[in-house]
Amino acid sequence: MSRPHQYHQPNAPDSPGGDDADSDIELNLDEIGPNRRKDADEPEGSYLRGPGSSDGRIPLRNLRASRIRGLGMQPEDGAYQTGDLGNFLHDRPGVRDPDGLEDRVPLLETSNGPTSRRGSPNQRLRRPSFRFARLFSSTPNEPSPLSAEAQDNSSTGASRNITIGQYPPPRFPPNAVSNAKYTAWSFLPRTLYNEFSFFFNMYFLLVALSQLIPPLRIGYVSTYVVPLMFVLFITLGKEAFDDVARRRRDAEANREAYTILRLRDPTKVTKRNRNKKPNRAPKARSERVRSDTASSYPSRLDVIEEEEEVLGHIGKLSRVGIEVDELSIRSRDIKVGDVVKLVKDQRVPADLVILKSSSAESGLTVPSARHNESKSPDVSSNPADFIPHSQGRVPASAESETDKSTKRDFGNAEAGGSGEVFLRTDQLDGETDWKLRLASPLTQWLDPREFAKLRIVAGRPSRKVNEFVGTIEYMAPEGPPHSGTAQQGQGEKALSAPLTIENTAWANTVLASNCTVLAVVVYTGAQTRQAMSTSPPRSKTGLLDCEINDLTKILCALTLTLSIVLVALEGFGNGEEMKWYVAITRFLILFSTIIPISLRVNLDMGKSVYAWCIERDQGIPDTVVRTSTIPEELGRIEYLLSDKTGTLTQNEMELKKIHVGTVSYANEAMDEVSSYIRQGFMTGRAEDALQSSSLITPSSSYNTSAVGTQTTRTRREIGSRVRDLVLALALCHNVTPTSSEEEDGQRFTTYQASSPDEIAIVRWTEQVGLRLVHRDRRSITLQSVETSHIVVRVRILEVFPFTSEGKRMGIIVQFLQGEGSVSSLADGAGEIWFYQKGADTVMTSIVAANDWLDEETANMAREGFRTLVIGRRRLSPRQYQDFSSGYKEASLALQARDARMAGVVKGHLESNLELLGVTGVEDKLQKDVKPSLELLRNAGIKIWMLTGDKVETARCVAVSAKLVSRTQYIHTITKLTPDTPAASALDALSLLRSKPDSTALLVDGDSLSYFLNHHRWEFISIAVLLPAVIACRCSPTQKADIAYLIRQFTKKRVACIGDGGNDVSMIQAADVGVGIVGKEGRQASLAADFSITSFHHLTKLLVWHGRNSYKRSAKLAQFIIHRGLIISVCQTIYSIAAHYEPNALYRDWLLVGYATVYTMAPVFSLVLDKDVDEGVASLYPELYKELTNGQSLSYRTFFVWVAVSIYQGSIIQGLSQILVGSVDSPQMVSVSFTVLVINELIMVACEIVTWHRIMVASLLGTVGIYIGSVPFLDGYFDLAYVWSWGFAWRVAAISAISLIPPYGVKILRRTLKPPSYRKVQGI
Repeated sequence: MSRPHQYHQPNAPDSPGGDDADSDIELNLDEIGPNRRKDADEPEGSYLRGPGSSDGRIPLRNLRASRIRGLGMQPEDGAYQTGDLGNFLHDRPGVRDPDGLEDRVPLLETSNGPTSRRGSPNQRLRRPSFRFARLFSSTPNEPSPLSAEAQDNSSTGASRNITIGQYPPPRFPPNAVSNAKYTAWSFLPRTLYNEFSFFFNMYFLLVALSQLIPPLRIGYVSTYVVPLMFVLFITLGKEAFDDVARRRRDAEANREAYTILRLRDPTKVTKRNRNKKPNRAPKARSERVRSDTASSYPSRLDVIEEEEEVLGHIGKLSRVGIEVDELSIRSRDIKVGDVVKLVKDQRVPADLVILKSSSAESGLTVPSARHNESKSPDVSSNPADFIPHSQGRVPASAESETDKSTKRDFGNAEAGGSGEVFLRTDQLDGETDWKLRLASPLTQWLDPREFAKLRIVAGRPSRKVNEFVGTIEYMAPEGPPHSGTAQQGQGEKALSAPLTIENTAWANTVLASNCTVLAVVVYTGAQTRQAMSTSPPRSKTGLLDCEINDLTKILCALTLTLSIVLVALEGFGNGEEMKWYVAITRFLILFSTIIPISLRVNLDMGKSVYAWCIERDQGIPDTVVRTSTIPEELGRIEYLLSDKTGTLTQNEMELKKIHVGTVSYANEAMDEVSSYIRQGFMTGRAEDALQSSSLITPSSSYNTSAVGTQTTRTRREIGSRVRDLVLALALCHNVTPTSSEEEDGQRFTTYQASSPDEIAIVRWTEQVGLRLVHRDRRSITLQSVETSHIVVRVRILEVFPFTSEGKRMGIIVQFLQGEGSVSSLADGAGEIWFYQKGADTVMTSIVAANDWLDEETANMAREGFRTLVIGRRRLSPRQYQDFSSGYKEASLALQARDARMAGVVKGHLESNLELLGVTGVEDKLQKDVKPSLELLRNAGIKIWMLTGDKVETARCVAVSAKLVSRTQYIHTITKLTPDTPAASALDALSLLRSKPDSTALLVDGDSLSYFLNHHRWEFISIAVLLPAVIACRCSPTQKADIAYLIRQFTKKRVACIGDGGNDVSMIQAADVGVGIVGKEGRQASLAADFSITSFHHLTKLLVWHGRNSYKRSAKLAQFIIHRGLIISVCQTIYSIAAHYEPNALYRDWLLVGYATVYTMAPVFSLVLDKDVDEGVASLYPELYKELTNGQSLSYRTFFVWVAVSIYQGSIIQGLSQILVGSVDSPQMVSVSFTVLVINELIMVACEIVTWHRIMVASLLGTVGIYIGSVPFLDGYFDLAYVWSWGFAWRVAAISAISLIPPYGVKILRRTLKPPSYRKVQGI
């Protein structure tokens, strides 16, 4: 591939070999069209001749991966805004695409002119060795069977060819955001599968189906079917409601409006529509498929001829005939090939290639049809004009007056910073540094109407956000410069340029520059980098649900055992009326209440109550529960994985402290710095700021004349040092100032740079009195804020940008004097200075010896500041010339170029620099991050910070946010590669085993990848023991892998929190995903289970709502199990007394009413109970640690409730039969059932810790309902006996014997071993 600044013809081979291994199989053209015609005037051998091919053989890898669309086929109506969904829905196996094959490729033209359409029948096509059958696939968007890594490694193997402005666009995925879990077709199968994967749901399904068999039928069929249907209705309704809410939120994001440019050629008529009537609307795809299916399909030859004609027409398009319209469309309607117009702070809707950029000052307007009517300039008439010169500018001599007017109309490269664009990518890769992107020099100078002559070849979709390979081609007319537009038959010359990652803007990034950008869409929807790095959503099941599922299996085993025992006691062969297996099955159905079907209903309704309480909590406003099935998981979290940028930090930098060697300044002391700057840059001739005496250089004497009083020598020295440091900070950076207009018409200055640190420093220099007013590639201009006069002008000689390896940046400048004319180096006029700033780890050896640097940088690091050491060195003209010649020579080296260039810089510049000072920059933390992290750590939660940012940045934030305490040692593991010996890597891990409680781990992305691939279990077994882990340079996939690995290894609950699109995979891989509504987007919030607005809201979400949700659900589940067990025990005692007959004790309404109207409301009111107040839960976060052990619902508590149920059931049924003196009579049933209801209500009252008015109302209301329903139970009770004193004393005696012993044991245990919440409350 050519270097970015070079151009090559599209037919130039990319590899040294002319024929690569992909082109080893040839196809005869007779197979394509054996009966093709041949024109008499066509030369032999011209048929299907490809780029660079003289023998008619074309490597199919150069062919396009989708059909070409002519510009003239665009409808005038709103059909353009329809999505691609219809194209997918109408695809049917066996139906051939009438317009040709999906993956067919148009033939590229050679540089010598258009290719003929006829040729010798003996010529052969060559194809690559991949499966040719894929070209004929009826499902072009079918996922590849290759693994993700294999797809990434072969990302350039199957490229796509994009003609800008084509319509209809190729059939690529629609550009729609989708976080929905289900479709209309998959909803029922998936939800029913999820429901019946729970054992008790399957159990009750079998019980309900058994009632269809007459020998097994007991009572009404509705008794067993209706509860099951109600459970499914509630559960499926909640899932549907949640998914509809997700779709609505997705629709809101997909409706975001964007401006696109539509390129139209009204004179374009293709072969297929040449004979069509004018103004006829194009057929819909479905109609076209039906009509073409009934008729004969066009031959492959006709399809190829049409494509060649379209391509030939595109090559001959003139800018005069192209009309450009601006359309406002929805984000979901954006297609591949569309030209999108973006402005500052606008989110990038899809993966784009930048074509043109123009600053806000110059503006960028789009030519309308009126422009086309007049004679417009032809920027493309001279292809040489597009080749960048020394400074990326077209020579003035090559610009005609019309060219200049074009630049005024459409913006030019210089005004736009030579196509420079800054992007914020923290929502994509987590990096806080802005990314510099460039428009290709081939397109930066083009008029938007010339975009119709562009074609882009892009690699296949990939998840690698830092890689891109492509080519852009422009068909420029040949001829003398400025000779006008190309005429028919005039030759054309193809100019092409490579496309790299520097020419792209990926979806979900944000345009940070104050400019207007035109970019073409290359990937949409599921094929964007962000979508491919995101894992699909999954249905999450809470740990409590799994635990209850296990308990129901135990209950089922108990039921089966009890049924067999009862049948065995009677004798397997003694049954006369029914077989023994029928008797066992009937007993199973009778005891089915042991596994209460209402358990799922109550738990699901309880989860809805918890979600309602969370969303209406005024302490965490705007919190949204997007997955209402797992609120109990909030109370079981043991690992918290957090993003950094936008989650823990605000990504707003501020310079907080400087140190100049003898004194440091911070906070209010910065006012003194401002006074030094006012004095140091006070010019002698205020009336004329542009004269020689008004410009300041480092050698200028420090001005104290304006102070009014005599200053001491020490103060002058400190003032001079402060001035030199501020001057160095104002010059040594890559910041560019831009001006914008506010709504009231006033102009203000903003800054753009690749790093927010740089902007923070430049803003600070402005605050203290020295403003950056101009910066381009050649010069920097500084202005005094006090006087508004220009005080410093410098010429930029060299810039050494910051790199992660070098950890420093430098600049060589020449200070100008007089009126600002560029001084000649030979004259010796104009001081030349080398400024450098960088991390203290590298600058310590570069600056001159001193006794304070190490101590001061350590102090700032402990405060969590990002430290930068600033130094300078003056160069004589001779020294600079020696450096320049050596640096230029090193830059031309073909081997080890970077190392040689770095060696020249180190040898000539980086030695004995004068140390000017140290700065401390703070990344502002989110509100209350420090106390929140401390509270979570005290709650027993281990916190991991996963970020895509640099190692130094992550370390500083971890310290400043108190993620790592002062007493903890940070063990750093970086730069491990696949070639690293295993022993060395394991030794680095072994150091952590000695003191895991007092050591935090800092690991970079490469090292993390090494451990995950080679020593997965060794790494995770040590890392999960550490109190904190910081992982830097993590990709979105790595974040998700870590979350999955912790879950798999520890079997503990993992929560992930983030705010950006790069956190979506991690959030979806966690047991609980929490999204923060970020400044740049809501992707993480939409994909999360819980959405909050600030990180500190997480503490209340976990410590308070998580505690309540888990404790309440655990108590609710145990009570419902108790309610089912106790009635089953009563049934067992009754069956034993009835000689083991499988007959029901409570029939029909009594059985249904007991589980619903007579007990449901009081039991369900337990979802309002709370064992501690919110203040106590926050004051004692250690209470949360007990929840993670699962003690509220465990096997121990389960068997305790089983024992209580057996005791109470035996007492109730046994004493009822004994005291009434009957086994099967209405009197016994009335006593037994009444005691059963009273027992359950009193048990609920005894378990309540904090009473709520709804609890009181539910208990009293249930008692009233039962008493009121007794007169209607004459079919089950003896009503005359119910109103007698004999009934009353029996009920009271049995209830007392049933309730007092269990409650007494509970009081005794609570006294001897009180729970923790009673200890902190002093109860």
